[in-house]
Amino acid sequence: MSPSEPTPPTTPALNDPSLYFNRELSQLDFNFRVLAQACDTRLPLLERLRFLCISCTNLDEFFEIRAAAVRHAFDLGGTLAADGIMPDTLMHRIRERARELIDAQYSVFYEQLRPALAAEGIRLLQRDQLGPEQLAWLRRYFRDEIMPVLSPVGLDPAHPFPKILNKSLNLVVTLEGHDAFGREAHMAIVRAPRSLPRIIRVPDVDGDGDAFHDFVFLSSILSEFVDELFPGMTVTGAYQFRVTRNSELIVDEEEIDNLALALRDELAGRGYLRAVRLEIAEQCPQPIVRMLLDNFDLAENAVYRIDGPVNLNRVSQVYDLVKRPDLKFPPLHPRQLHDAETIFERIAAGDVLLHHPFDAFTPVLELIRQAAEDPNVLAIKQTLYRTGKDSSIVEQLVQAARNGKDVTVVVELRARFDEEANLGLADRLQDAGVQVVYGVVGYKTHAKMLLVVRREGDGLRRYVHLGTGNYHSGTARAYTDLGLLTADPAIGNDVHLVFQQVAGLAPAISLSRLLQSPFTLHAGVLERIRREAELARSGRPARIIAKMNALNERQVIQALYEASQAGVHIDLLVRGACTLRPGVPGVSDTIRVRSIIGRFLEHHRVYWFGNDGEPELFGSSADWLERNLLRRVETAFPIEDPGVAARVYEEVLDNYLRDNQTAWELHADGVYRRVPQAEGQPPHSAQDWLLAKLCG
Repeated sequence: MSPSEPTPPTTPALNDPSLYFNRELSQLDFNFRVLAQACDTRLPLLERLRFLCISCTNLDEFFEIRAAAVRHAFDLGGTLAADGIMPDTLMHRIRERARELIDAQYSVFYEQLRPALAAEGIRLLQRDQLGPEQLAWLRRYFRDEIMPVLSPVGLDPAHPFPKILNKSLNLVVTLEGHDAFGREAHMAIVRAPRSLPRIIRVPDVDGDGDAFHDFVFLSSILSEFVDELFPGMTVTGAYQFRVTRNSELIVDEEEIDNLALALRDELAGRGYLRAVRLEIAEQCPQPIVRMLLDNFDLAENAVYRIDGPVNLNRVSQVYDLVKRPDLKFPPLHPRQLHDAETIFERIAAGDVLLHHPFDAFTPVLELIRQAAEDPNVLAIKQTLYRTGKDSSIVEQLVQAARNGKDVTVVVELRARFDEEANLGLADRLQDAGVQVVYGVVGYKTHAKMLLVVRREGDGLRRYVHLGTGNYHSGTARAYTDLGLLTADPAIGNDVHLVFQQVAGLAPAISLSRLLQSPFTLHAGVLERIRREAELARSGRPARIIAKMNALNERQVIQALYEASQAGVHIDLLVRGACTLRPGVPGVSDTIRVRSIIGRFLEHHRVYWFGNDGEPELFGSSADWLERNLLRRVETAFPIEDPGVAARVYEEVLDNYLRDNQTAWELHADGVYRRVPQAEGQPPHSAQDWLLAKLCG
């Protein structure tokens, strides 16, 4: 090559950090796509309000878990992240991006949603908008309902700074004057107990009739009447604040004798773990902010000044308080499985696919109910990760045990934010005689499996439910998920072996049909990606389509890059965080990443591999994340019945790839952009299409 010729570009090495987006920032950015739904005027107004609140709760959880982990790494001295970012740099970027998101959230609320709600007669009033009659009513409400449960704490040598609960509403109050003992007052803390509603509906005291629904934030009421808590003194300032704390429970499972007891001890202190963020009123003087930062051991960059209520998510209560069906999505009427025979006869006749929430969750509940009552059923085994309050599944499992069935339940106590609920249901099941196990030390049991053993004729038959989502009737109406009901003997035997391994002390096992994490799922995914790459290199058609919640596992991403370089066409439907960089020349030219944000939370995990004209299709409980593939008990189950497989491909893959209404595409620069509706192309919303097809 002569000196005058340009140097050809080099393809980055697959371990080059620039090929991987940061997982924390990627997860944070997901909330911008959620918030965009709050700005979409095609959606019902109260649903837009819900999307705003979802982005707020997601941000809270981000700080409680992800940002807390980054700060912990920084405190320990910091190590280089997989994408080449040091913890201190990452903390700075998180703050910048979070500040942008918070500003956008309050802008959407004040400039778009609040005026639009007011135009519909739903008024979220600030203190300066309250009329004399409303103020009088609120003063009585404050004296009768709020003041009796408040316990202001003065800050002096005899009253140290009180404990502040995670994400609770508080006021720091500055004072002048002396109390009854002659002590000079300077400052006090007012904590709002969780028992108080954060949104108060003001009755029709101004004679507006039914034309308006008026609401006031609790923080506004406290600020307006806080002087009544300090008679004889002058309140010179009242500033609301909220502290977010680390909420990740850490239990050294190798060093404990009883996981349940250890978790109970940890839960008792969860609300008071290390602080990671301070939200405080915009106008709060800097010396007070400094005092709070010192108390919570936080740096200046942990402060987020807020021009409005410090917990905007509380406005979500308006959705339930206002009975305006015209401002909400039409009610969901999921398709029912109508069959004259028993659920066992229906499953024995052929595999049954349930596509939630469009298909009802009822068949799963019915399988457990009939199993609990059927005298021919000998045993029931089930995993429970999240079940919801007052779960009918738990009731049926209790009844099954009382009816003499052998019932084994693997309860995952470490399901984040459901630990306390799962401890309670584990106790209830054990009291009824159910054999409860907590899975495997060091590995969360995240697989969704139900096994029923039934005597039929001279032998035993296994009936199985495998799913991508939890055994939770509530989320089955809000999340998109798949469930497979089957009596396939090989799958039944595989599920039996997995239960034997998780509930007992079985050695390594060989499964004939299921892929299982942490043993064969990761390797199985890599093997199938590499097979598609080999097909492409040999000139054969090669294709991969996968749908999941998140993607960050380095070896899987590298295999996808190699497959793209070989010419494999790869479509990834990743709702949330994705650290793969699509569209990088010479690396990922043939990879497309889309994110769907719609009425229902996209939750199913489906993997499809072209396999030279004989496609392989799996449903799974596992995302392509490091934790799912390497540090959890997960399953991926084959979907082989031709009719069922065709449905999954059409409804979950092809349908979503055609979406041009709720789809976002990830570009090589890390920015998601809405997928445009091409000229002459009809509008297509994947979820609306499913509603029309399955529920219409």
